[in-house]
Amino acid sequence: MSRRSLPVSVAALAASAGPLSAVARAAARTPKALVIGLDGTLLNRIKDADAPNLDALMAAGLTAPSSIYANPFAPTLSGPGWSTIITGVWPDKHNVKDNAFTGHRFAQYPDFLTRIETAKPSLSTYAVSSWAPITDTVLSSKVDTRVSTPSAEYDTGTTSRAVARLRDGNPDAVFVQLDNVDHAGHSYGAASSQYLDAVHGVDTQVGQLVATVEARASYPSEDWLIMITADHGHTDAGGHGGSSRPERQTFVIATGAGTAAGSVRYDIKMPDVAASALAHLGIAIDPGWGLDGRPLQQPVADDFDALRAQLGTRVDETGIGAGILGFTHTPPPGWSVDNSAMGTRGVTEWRGWSFTTDEFWTAAQVDQERESNVRARNVFAVADGDEWNDRTVSGTFDSTLISPAHPVTGGRTATLTYTTYYRQEAPQKGEVLVSYDDAAPVPVKTYTADVPSRTETLTLQVPAGARTARARFRYTGGNNWYWVIDGVRIEQA
Repeated sequence: MSRRSLPVSVAALAASAGPLSAVARAAARTPKALVIGLDGTLLNRIKDADAPNLDALMAAGLTAPSSIYANPFAPTLSGPGWSTIITGVWPDKHNVKDNAFTGHRFAQYPDFLTRIETAKPSLSTYAVSSWAPITDTVLSSKVDTRVSTPSAEYDTGTTSRAVARLRDGNPDAVFVQLDNVDHAGHSYGAASSQYLDAVHGVDTQVGQLVATVEARASYPSEDWLIMITADHGHTDAGGHGGSSRPERQTFVIATGAGTAAGSVRYDIKMPDVAASALAHLGIAIDPGWGLDGRPLQQPVADDFDALRAQLGTRVDETGIGAGILGFTHTPPPGWSVDNSAMGTRGVTEWRGWSFTTDEFWTAAQVDQERESNVRARNVFAVADGDEWNDRTVSGTFDSTLISPAHPVTGGRTATLTYTTYYRQEAPQKGEVLVSYDDAAPVPVKTYTADVPSRTETLTLQVPAGARTARARFRYTGGNNWYWVIDGVRIEQA
């Protein structure tokens, strides 16, 4: 019996029971996850193609465009891409830098299906892939069923096998990889009609998988999280592996609990797919796992992200598209920027601390490792002395980003946490300082060497009697490199 066919008396009773009953009913549904990977697929070309099934999923749930790394962090290849999606960590952790998987760290950072089997071995896991290295190498033998589709069957065989398992079995977590869009990209280029035809073909296969899920006799009592994603993009001429924006493009389309119909989010990144599947299946994410992903169902508020609606287009930059929205000097409420010692003139966009996005900042100058800023999300703060100096300047770069005052209790420890990425060239320096009750700032961290993208957690000794703490990030230098800050928090246990 479908949920819609409940007798009126039963439905009325459920409605009258109130929100607690609704929660109980939702909790009683069995969580299940389906992840579908579309190799080499560009989100903008999905929107150009005849893709009614993917369009329907975007209308029913959320769409999250995002970008990935480039060399030297890792090339935009399938090996690093799928490893990142499936393990929930970036390439600097899983250590896959090519399609040979040499030196991988899957024992330390296993795939999400293996984590499911370890935490809840009674759950049924299934994976089928047109690109054999995923099911042969990335996914471990702990997964209940791994199928590398024979090449002669290709995506047709992958789809039919996945449909059969979803129809006839009772899987709890399913991963499916379809390859033909990537093949069309290599053969004809992403700007070709053949690429659009391949997107249409894979859309039909996605539709078959989703329809099979919805046709399950047990579907009304199941809670499906469906996620569609890609490992990398493609150039118009065809190919990937480089640092161009089309090659670095990926996305997540998701429907199910915690997704708002027709919504667009910019805070979701590639490793979130694994974390979201784990969370949906009720598996607590252990901080000791070192995951870079976080569940999309549990968004994290960030002050800088609130600036997205205020971002403007380029002023002095010439390499950035004229229509790209991506920077502002206006800080969010409670924040401030002290430019009293800042030099004058230079490139307007980068005069002092700026608030920007990956799309805008990396386009300022490609292949200077800005693409390695993988752990900042959505809108972040950047001090970029290198780009500022691309026009005549007077003085030096000296700008301080100042946080709101956070409440603290004197005589106890607190933690200052933030995401950072710092590239060094002398005499450049990055300083983190903290002031208590707006007294003289105290240095707590100094950067004078490269620091890869990471989350910093600093322990603060709060002076007796102090009631507030304010963080300061001061960047000084000349025609040097840059510093990224994001996700700043000051907390006490």
